[in-house]
Amino acid sequence: MLEAEVLDVLHREPEALTAGQVQRLLGGGLAYSTVVTTLARLHDKRVLTRMAVGRAFAYRPAADPSGLAARRMHQVLADGPDRTQVLTRFVGQLAEGDAALLRTLLQALPQDGSPEPPERD
Repeated sequence: MLEAEVLDVLHREPEALTAGQVQRLLGGGLAYSTVVTTLARLHDKRVLTRMAVGRAFAYRPAADPSGLAARRMHQVLADGPDRTQVLTRFVGQLAEGDAALLRTLLQALPQDGSPEPPERD
């Protein structure tokens, strides 16, 4: 999927990239307009941020890969027909290790609900 490839390129680079830079790093002969359209769509989905650089835009991911995955999970919950059923089925299909991790994370939440990562060994 082109969007995933574009995100992968952007995550590997420390600086924001223009469409031309992304096109070169992707290789494969993609049309410039295809890269621009893909970047614009990812920006519209709030997956990328952008800043003006001369007459073009430079793009960077709005979050790291884990943050983007969490955003997708939130979007699935928001778009689902029944949030309770979606969460119930999700939790019911977790591997035991993931279920234990989820329990630990939920117990570590402060009373105000703001996330705090658990301490690592």
